Amino acid sequence: MPAQPQHETAVARYFEAWNATGADDIRKAVEAAWTQDGTYTDPLADVAGTEAIAAVIAGAHEQFPGFEFRHTGEVDGHHGIARFTWELVSTADGSAPAAGFDVVELAEDGRIRRVYGFLDRLPQG
Repeated sequence: MPAQPQHETAVARYFEAWNATGADDIRKAVEAAWTQDGTYTDPLADVAGTEAIAAVIAGAHEQFPGFEFRHTGEVDGHHGIARFTWELVSTADGSAPAAGFDVVELAEDGRIRRVYGFLDRLPQG
């Protein structure tokens, strides 16, 4: 089912948060994308609150400098739930060592309440 505008907007804000740089910009982008009590859960993290989510994002930037998260495919959504795929891509050579899909639950205001992330491809090493 095609996503509705609120799904597309939420996913766009999600990627803005994951691709923000610097602690202040990450915090602001997370606060725009998630509710204050929002959660993020994937095989490597299980956190609640915008400060903890911002810390996870900052940690990903430290682990993968020179990479950005890119949305792949279409956003699929219904009601207050959306799913989408992504890759972690090197801005230097275009390699994509990690990929996955996420499912988000939206709050009434359109911000993300919960994220459930799944990793389909992980870096070798």
